Amino acid sequence: MTYNLLNGKKGIIFGALDEKSIAWKVAEKAHEEGAVFTLSNTPLALRFGNLKELSLKCNSEIIPADATSVKDLESVFKRSMEIFGGKIDFILHSIGMSMNVRKSREYDNLDYNFYQKTIDISAMSFHKMIQVAKKSDAINDWGSIVALSYIAAQRTLYRYNDMADAKAMLESIARSFGYIYGREKNVRINTISQSPTMTTAGSGVKGIDALIDFTERMSPLGNATAEECANFCIVLFSDLSRKVTMQNIFHDGGFSGMGMSLKAMTQYKKCLEDE
Repeated sequence: MTYNLLNGKKGIIFGALDEKSIAWKVAEKAHEEGAVFTLSNTPLALRFGNLKELSLKCNSEIIPADATSVKDLESVFKRSMEIFGGKIDFILHSIGMSMNVRKSREYDNLDYNFYQKTIDISAMSFHKMIQVAKKSDAINDWGSIVALSYIAAQRTLYRYNDMADAKAMLESIARSFGYIYGREKNVRINTISQSPTMTTAGSGVKGIDALIDFTERMSPLGNATAEECANFCIVLFSDLSRKVTMQNIFHDGGFSGMGMSLKAMTQYKKCLEDE
């Protein structure tokens, strides 16, 4: 069912890779709800992903860009405004990568070159993106910027390592820039703390299956899917959320509010009995 929530709105979606990615689902939902938008990802991701398929489905132009490059981001915003003949209304930042996590390095044995890349790609790119948008005056009043986060920004999760630092920084950027952009242009900035999701990138993380099973047992509503996250993004892009800004909103089936669930306790007791 569609509601035309984004009818007439224009945007940029960063980070779609293939049909498993949340950004891909967001693009599909935004298209269904009446939005027009451009798509952007790195040239490397474009070679390995299926973004061409999404661009055809949504009639969206692909603008290759390295989100850590201010020059590339300036090109994305300039080209997008040329396509739409004016400013945009929403941005999705769905970008994250850690070589330390992929190589299973422990937090007390990080490769600092990898660490710097984690922060630059997963968090500082968000700051650069917003700063370029603001300096270019690229976003209409009451526009919406959303980035995808994770509960590891507040809690320690085994193996999430330096990505936790990046997500904490991401959420801080949303608050700091949210005040400035909101005060000056009524642009709102929020982050969504999503359930662990089996995207193509996530599937490469060792132990993700166990984590997803654990959060499913802990969450009273179960894990939120990529498609459900996309629905929530649409609400934050729409005029229905005009006074929501500087927030990190947990979209995790209630996991963030739990201590111990019946399902998790039952499984834990079974493990003790097996021992």
